[in-house]
Amino acid sequence: MHLRSLLFVPGARPDRFDKAAAAGADAIVMDLEDAVAPTDKASARENIRHWLTPERRAVIRINAADTEWFSDDLSLAALPGVVAVMLPKAERVEDIVTVMQAGAARLLPLIETAAGLAAAMQIASAPGVQCLAFGSIDFQVDLGMREATEDDLIVFRSQLILASRLAGIAAPIDGVTTSIDDTERLRIDVARARRLGFGGKLCIHPRQVAEVHRGFAPDAAAVVWARRVVAAAADGAVVTVDGKMVDKPVLLRAEAILREAQL
Repeated sequence: MHLRSLLFVPGARPDRFDKAAAAGADAIVMDLEDAVAPTDKASARENIRHWLTPERRAVIRINAADTEWFSDDLSLAALPGVVAVMLPKAERVEDIVTVMQAGAARLLPLIETAAGLAAAMQIASAPGVQCLAFGSIDFQVDLGMREATEDDLIVFRSQLILASRLAGIAAPIDGVTTSIDDTERLRIDVARARRLGFGGKLCIHPRQVAEVHRGFAPDAAAVVWARRVVAAAADGAVVTVDGKMVDKPVLLRAEAILREAQL
């Protein structure tokens, strides 16, 4: 399951489930946490339970391990249609083990606290973790950051990318862009995430999905270049393309671009 886009939909809004599923995202995230009031947690859980089928699939964002709703949310983990569980405020490997023991197919830990970032390598290496996700808004709150720009978070984003690579898991998913109607802001955010090495982005509105997919797709010129590199290197000899030597790292990059173009 390659995840360029994950689209949140509140578990308390079953009228939006089908629309979210039709938005073209790589996965929808049915949310039981931030988007659901405490009084609606139980009914939201049942909304999700009734909607899911083997054909209607979703990621489930449960409530954090230190909340009163955590254990009840785990009852959804093994249901048909649950492709992964997203664990917010992920900080301890023990909590990941608990979620996996509940029957989750795979896990997407949200790193959104200082403690979570400090444990990112251990969390990324835990069995069942597909990739990390960055909860950038909550992370800023936890660190007491005020009026921080997105560039102020690069040092923290980079640590998630490094931890993911060392753990041998998929590239992490970047946090949300809160400006729903600001296409240029979204484009800038996606381009930054792509440059840093993120594999996808969390979305909060269906309108964001197409732009996220465009931003994470290689452009036409890159695909043409990659095809030329792969073709030139097919005989195994040392070759040059556009006056530059094609060594193993260059070939690997070209092959990665062609794989991305097929998504």
